[in-house]
Order: sequence, then C-alpha cells, then structure tokens
Amino acid sequence: MAQGSARAMGANAAAWSRRRSLSVLGDAAKEWWRRGLVREVEQRRLFPWLAVAFGAGILVCFTATDGQPSLVAPLLVATLLSAGVPFLGARPVALAVVLGLAASFLGFSAAILRLDRVAAPVLARTTIAPLTGLVEALDEREVGARLIVRVESFGTLAPERRPTRVRVSYKRALALKPGDFISATARLLPPPEAARPGGYDFARDAYFRGIGAVGSLVGKIEVKPPPRPMPWTVSVAAAVDDARNALTRRITDANGGQAGAVAAALVTGKRGLINAETNDILRAAGIYHVVSISGLHMVLAAGVVFWLVRALLALVPGLALTWPIKKIAAGFAMVGVTAYCVFSGWDIAAERSLIMTLVMLGAILVDRPALSMRNLALAALIALAREPEGLLGPSFQMSFGAVAGLIACATALNRWMPQREGHGLLARAFRFVIVAVVGTLATTLVAQIATAPFATYHFQTVQPFGIVGNALTLPLVSLAVMPAAVLGILAYPFALDQPVWWAMGLAVRGMLTISGWISGFGHATLVVPAYGSTALGLLAIALLLLTVPVSHLRWIGLAPAGIGMVLAATPQRYDLYVDREGTGAALRDRDGRLAILGKPPDFVLEQWLKADGDSRKAGAVSASDRSRCDPIGCTIETEPGRAIALVKDKRAFAEDCARATIVIARRDAPPGCRASLVIDRAYLAARGATAIRFTPDGPVATSAREPGSRPPWRRAWPEPAPKPSTQTAPSKTPDAEAEDGEPSADVSPDQDQ
Repeated sequence: MAQGSARAMGANAAAWSRRRSLSVLGDAAKEWWRRGLVREVEQRRLFPWLAVAFGAGILVCFTATDGQPSLVAPLLVATLLSAGVPFLGARPVALAVVLGLAASFLGFSAAILRLDRVAAPVLARTTIAPLTGLVEALDEREVGARLIVRVESFGTLAPERRPTRVRVSYKRALALKPGDFISATARLLPPPEAARPGGYDFARDAYFRGIGAVGSLVGKIEVKPPPRPMPWTVSVAAAVDDARNALTRRITDANGGQAGAVAAALVTGKRGLINAETNDILRAAGIYHVVSISGLHMVLAAGVVFWLVRALLALVPGLALTWPIKKIAAGFAMVGVTAYCVFSGWDIAAERSLIMTLVMLGAILVDRPALSMRNLALAALIALAREPEGLLGPSFQMSFGAVAGLIACATALNRWMPQREGHGLLARAFRFVIVAVVGTLATTLVAQIATAPFATYHFQTVQPFGIVGNALTLPLVSLAVMPAAVLGILAYPFALDQPVWWAMGLAVRGMLTISGWISGFGHATLVVPAYGSTALGLLAIALLLLTVPVSHLRWIGLAPAGIGMVLAATPQRYDLYVDREGTGAALRDRDGRLAILGKPPDFVLEQWLKADGDSRKAGAVSASDRSRCDPIGCTIETEPGRAIALVKDKRAFAEDCARATIVIARRDAPPGCRASLVIDRAYLAARGATAIRFTPDGPVATSAREPGSRPPWRRAWPEPAPKPSTQTAPSKTPDAEAEDGEPSADVSPDQDQ
C-alpha cells in the first residue's frame, strides 16, 4: 500500500509539474502576444488591416457566392457593426474585430456595386453578322490593328442582347482612327474562358471592361457618319487615344525598328508594335514591367516633374526662402502624373499606380512620411473601392506586394547602405555609385521575393537573372529614358521633340542590348508547374504577416510561408487536359511529357504545357506513338484496360462508347454511352475546360467551373434562334483563338516591381 501511495504521489507531482510548465508557457505566450499588440498600436499598424479585411470581403463575394447577391444585406450588417463602434472605446480588441468585420462587409458591398455597374450582355455563341459602331480605341500592330468598338448594331440582335463593346482585329492596314463610325462584317464569339482549371479567365476580365464579345472584321470596312452624337466622355476618350497613336507613330518614326516600338510603349503605353521576339527578350531579362505603364512610370514621371519644379523654384532666392517649394513641387507632380495617366490610356495597372503615387505626394502636402504602410493601405482601399475585381489579378497583387515588401525592409535597407565617408568630390561620387548599385540590387531582390508567389502562380515562369537585368537597365530607365520621355512630351506641342526621341531611342537600344545578352544565358526563363490557390493563399497571408506588422508578431508569417512553399513546390500535375470546346486534348505519355490527341489550339496547348512545367512551344509537341487516328476520331490506350477516345464524327460513338474509359467529343454523346467518363458538348458547356488525374480508383476530373455555377461573367444572355440573315460558324478557329483568347495582350508579367 505504501508503494501504491508513493506511485500516486509521484504521478500527481509529475502532473502538477506538467500543468505548471504549460501555465508558464501560456503566460509567456500571452505576454509575447500582448507586447507585440502594444507595439503595433503604438506604431499605428492596425489601420492597414482594414484594407486586408476590405479585400477579404471582395474575395468572398467574387469566389464564394453564386449568382447576384443582395446589396441590402451586407450594407445593413456593416451599418449595424459601425453603430457599435462608439461604445467599444474601452475594449480595443473588440473594437478592432468590429471594425475589421465592418470593412469586410463594405468590401462585399463594393464588389456587388461593381457587378451592377458593369452588367452588360455577353454574346451567347459564335456569330457572323454586319456590325456597326464607334471605334473607341485602336492599337496598331505590325500587321493591322486591334479595335475596341462601341456597338450600334450587330445583325438582328435586340439591344438588350447586344454586347455594349466588342474587341475586334483586322489584318489589313486601313486608315482608321479612334472616333470613326464603321460598318463591316464581323465574326464574333463569346470571350473565351480559362484554358485549364485555375488558369487565366479572359471572360472575367472582359466582362469588367465592358467587352461582351471578341473576334475579327472580315471583308470591306466602311467609315460612315454616326447616326447620332456620341456621349462626350466617349468622344474625349477617342480623342485621347487618337493623340496617343499619333505620338506613338512620331516616336517610332524618330527611331525605327524595335527600339522605336519599345520607346513608344514606354511613353504612350501602346505595345502593339513590339514583336513577340522582343517581348520574350524583355521577359527573360526580367524587365518586361518597364514597358507597361504602371508603378515605375508613375513614380519616375512624378519624380521628374517634382525635381524640375523644385529646382526651378530654388533658383529664385525669394521663393526658396519664403514659399513652401517642396509642397508646391508636390502639387505640380500630382497634376503632371495625373495628366500622364490620362494620356497613357488610364489602364487599370496605371490607375492603381496613380492612386498610390497621389497618396504619397499628398502625404508631402500634409507633412507626413511619403512612403508608409498606412499610405499603402489607403491607396489599396481607394483602388479596391473603384475596381474590386483588380484583387483577383496579378497587377494589383504584384504591385502592392512589392511596395509592401519594400516598406517593410526600408529600415534594414537603409542600415545596409554605405554611410557618408569623406567630403571630397571623388568620395561623394564613389558613395553615390555604390548607393545606386547596392540600392538597385537590394530593392530588386526584395521586390522579386515579394512578387514571386503571384508571378509564378499566374505565369508559371521564373527569371533567375532578373536581378541582373534590373540592376543594369533601371539606371538607364531612371536617368535617361524617363527624363527624356517627360522632356519629349513637353517639347511635342512645339514640334521640337524629334531630337529628344532620338536620344531616348539610344538609351532604349542599350536596354535592348543588355536584355538580349541576358536572355542568351542558359535557363534565363524557367517554367515551373502550376500550383493551386491554396498555396497562393498561404503565401499571400505569409506576405501580409511578414510585412504589415512592425513588431515581433511578423514572424508568425513564417508558418504559412513554409506550408505554402511546400505546397507550391510539390504540385499535383494533371495527366490529361481537355480543351473547353472538345477539339483536342493533351495526355501524359510514357516519357512523362504531354503529347497531343486531336488538334487543340496552339495557344491552349501552350497554356497546358506551362502549367505542366514544360517550356516547349506548341509546334514542338506531337502525338503519341501509341495513338491511332482516322477521319472519324482518335484513340489511345494508356495502360491495359484504360483507353481514351476523341470523337470527331458521330459514327465513332458506337465503338468508342463501348470500349473506351474516357470519351471526348465536341458534340453530344448518345444517352447509352457506357464510358466511365463522357466529356461531350453538354459536359463542357456546364464545366468548361477539364483536367484529369488518373488514380487507382479511376479518373478524377477537375473543371474550370463547377456545374451550375454561373457568376455574371460566365452567364450568356439569352438569345433567340438566328434569323436567315444571321450566319453561324464553328465555335473557333486557331486564328480567333490566338487573337481573341491570348491573355498576353491583356495580362502579362509587366507589373510593378
């Protein structure tokens, strides 16, 4: 009995020791958490989380809701939560939670308002018919041009079913300009959806831009008088676009070749004249963001105007001593950068960069730090309130991610910079060079790390030599290209700009030479397999936790960062991709790489290859030696007992449905088809592009959309049966796919760094 009592006492002592240890650890954790929160409050770092909460509400509305949610409910909840704020002054934790929830419901409301504002008909099916409308914008290309047309009429479609705007291309050089009212025959199709599950959804972006159809103009194009005066906003936008095209031609004429095309893009944002080879070179060097009017351009344009105005005012001693010339220069910079954004086309990326720049210049006017996390959060709130859909795209994610990383690392970067040593001219020059080189390398590295999760998720590419490309080219852009661009624009009205554009072209040629040298390195562009939204979400959360807090609480972000990197580094690749139209597929062959089945469009095939981590172009991919094709279809046996059939003609259904595991067809399969998985026209209409993994339990399919899911940008507006005057055509041709579904013209790795 004594021994039993001793054992019991020992067990009790051990339990008490464990409880005490846990209690000590718990108290230490609470104290660690409390000290961190106190530091966050002291440094006013809770405000940025309102922008995060606002964005979370937008994300829920766009990704978790189906159909059109009510605006009343989220606004009512946000109002009720806001009404309780005055009573929570003594409870800071509860106050922060209530404010965050209110911001989330306001973000949800902003997304609903945006959907209401852009709602417009989307073409239901591919149609060839007469089109009349006003050319709102025109982008010249090496051959032909691409137009945005405000539609006046299209065939026999009623106004409630007719797209408001369409994007069309033509391949002949015609003397068209923005503001022309045209009449032509157009082949239009609905904006294409994602080429694979989780891929870029052009239909969503087109919907928010008011584009209800894409296609091409065929036959003769006539310019006619408009039937009625157009709204003044449309006329002004067309006039601005015409001026941009005129300046683009003037810059290209002054330089010629690709140097002129890139120089024009740097000033006007018109990138249509840059050919595919030059685009690839710039991407391989990691500097493609330079040719997109975005953060770099806005900051440099504002900086040049700010410096010029301040320098001119400083030349007058009376003004320099009595007037706040810094604030005056900031005001002129705000006006100048806004005018530049308007002239460059008011692109979405440029608009968000303008907001960030204006907030930072405004901080100078009120004697606040120009670059702070609060200013960044305010810019994010304004940008998301105006265009909530931007949260889903790479431009917003990469631009704000890069700036957040730079702000978070600013103190450390300043600490690593060489300190002032010596007062001689040589010492000052040496320090200037070292600071410029080290600063460029450090900021480029921070920006690339901060934007890497978003760049690899959206584009599946990594440029390992991007830091070298940016270090060598950004000095040219900052010290020569952008100052020349500002001076050229100022000299343009006086027709004294040609020498400026020629000098700018020399700097651009140097930039292209450096880019070409870097692109020649082995593995200058690495293609990585696509990973899922879970990994991206964890990495985004990690970026927020590592950059927004100023206290030791930021190290919490290491946990989601580690999990996210593991998931991103070990993605589950698909074994079979099926085109959204059922015209072709790509199947993993015996060598582990994809082989084609049928004839998938080249653009779609390249999207599949990139998602698979394969750098091959579409022309380098052939059919498997195991496939067998005839005029009515193709079949391939991947392993004993598993066959895949692609049906081209309905006569093949009888045999393929009887023996194939998976049947793919662009027409409806017969009701009695006995294949384990039938991917026919009805299946693809409900689910879109599909990818399949082969498992021991059978094929597991993942689609671009869930059955029955109809967000607004995927809802085809009802359309009556076509009348005899309206022709229909096959759903797509390779030309149409390349022209109208190519995201590189609308989404490309050209975001802020």
